[in-house]
Amino acid sequence: MRLPERLAALRERNYRLFFTGQALSTLGDSMTPVAISFAILDRGGTAAQIGWVLGAGTGAMVLLLLFGGAVGDRLPRRRVMLVADVVRCAVQAAVAALLVAGHWHLWELVVLEALWGGGAAFFTPAMTGLLPQLLTGEALAQGNALQALSWSVGSVAGPALAGVLVATSGPGPAVAIDAGTFLVSAAMLARLALPPSAVRTTATSMLADLRQGWLAFRSRTWLWVIVVEFSLWNLLVYAPVVVLGAVVAKTHLGGAAAWGAILSAFGLGALGGALVALHFRPRRPLVAATVATAGFIPLPVLLAAAAPVTLTAAAAALGGAGFALCGTLWDTTLQQQVPTEVLSRVSAYDWFGSVALLPVGYALAGPMAALIGARTALFGAAAVTIRPTDRTPAGFSGSVLDRGAADQGGADDFLDHGLMAGVVSVSFETGDIVEVRHHCDAGVPRAQSGVAAHHVRSQFRNLVGKGAQRCHDGVDIGPVGERQQHHVTERHHR
Repeated sequence: MRLPERLAALRERNYRLFFTGQALSTLGDSMTPVAISFAILDRGGTAAQIGWVLGAGTGAMVLLLLFGGAVGDRLPRRRVMLVADVVRCAVQAAVAALLVAGHWHLWELVVLEALWGGGAAFFTPAMTGLLPQLLTGEALAQGNALQALSWSVGSVAGPALAGVLVATSGPGPAVAIDAGTFLVSAAMLARLALPPSAVRTTATSMLADLRQGWLAFRSRTWLWVIVVEFSLWNLLVYAPVVVLGAVVAKTHLGGAAAWGAILSAFGLGALGGALVALHFRPRRPLVAATVATAGFIPLPVLLAAAAPVTLTAAAAALGGAGFALCGTLWDTTLQQQVPTEVLSRVSAYDWFGSVALLPVGYALAGPMAALIGARTALFGAAAVTIRPTDRTPAGFSGSVLDRGAADQGGADDFLDHGLMAGVVSVSFETGDIVEVRHHCDAGVPRAQSGVAAHHVRSQFRNLVGKGAQRCHDGVDIGPVGERQQHHVTERHHR
């Protein structure tokens, strides 16, 4: 039977194998946090101790991500992923053995989870770089949506299965299943039929590779701005919910089964978001991705209020939908706009920046709850909002620029934090700037509006140079020289 066009990526044998392995691995990954959290709590542990263990894994991942990204661009990516899967299988098998035996110390879990995070630091950038080798064009967007779909299904089934296993058999079997899924993932990767990797003609040092990746990352404003935003979001919102949610579930909602149900609802919502992502092609994908994360806000509010499990689960579903949609749009944009030869390194900087503060959030969530109470801390997490920033060309569709629309007056919209938003319109036929304009948030005093307008003009003056082109607000910033014309046009196409 022929698959629908929206699932055309699954017609590719390589992608089917990749998808199968990652879907099962995601199932296991979704079980382990529930198992470890309640293993600690059942031994009289605290939220701070959960944070130490979870933070150890994320912290090790952060520390090694950049190195992992450089390795992913140097060596065959499949080989890097295979080794990482085998390492993580061994680590989770050791964790499972400790939990089943019942004689474990907190430091052992911290060390083992740090080793797991080290494996993830090599696997994740390599995976981001491998997917464009399996799929291209529209199929790549479908592949990312299907990855989000598999993650969503795993996030539904994983926590629910973990909750049942923890309640009936203890946390050890849940982690043992996770170990087994890494073996399945490695077996699927080993069966991929990939063309020979391109041979690097120049030998460079690891430091030089990292510098090249940094330059590629830094040169894309849309990339680093959103990475900074998500770093703060992980610190102030996601980490407190992960650590303190389990505490609230144990003390007010009925324990592991309730928390597992809430996390499963999050995965169910993510399933819906992934299905939307199969069809959704927004004109400004990065704005849509950032705004979608606002769906996460009700979850900490209802956890803080110790609302009924069904209501909290509904909020989790909403958050999951936004999470999956955001991730799919982001991954596709990154893979299509960054050259493949630096993609693993740029992906590593993306992951590094996004999760760098997550271990800090994990570590601080427990002490913060002890100081002001878990529910108050969760209300604080819900109060945090990070304003979306649009650094994306108006014609940017997530795959290529819509030249037809751009030639009829395309605009490159830039939203800056705080007071103002500026717009520069550029002709794609000539590279000339058509106009520069700005507007300010409602209620901003006119004096501050003037400062904002000056900031907009300064930004674009730096971009295109000085001269005599008339701006919308009557300020001359001048024609673009030939080299600057080329730079502006090239910048749009990237």
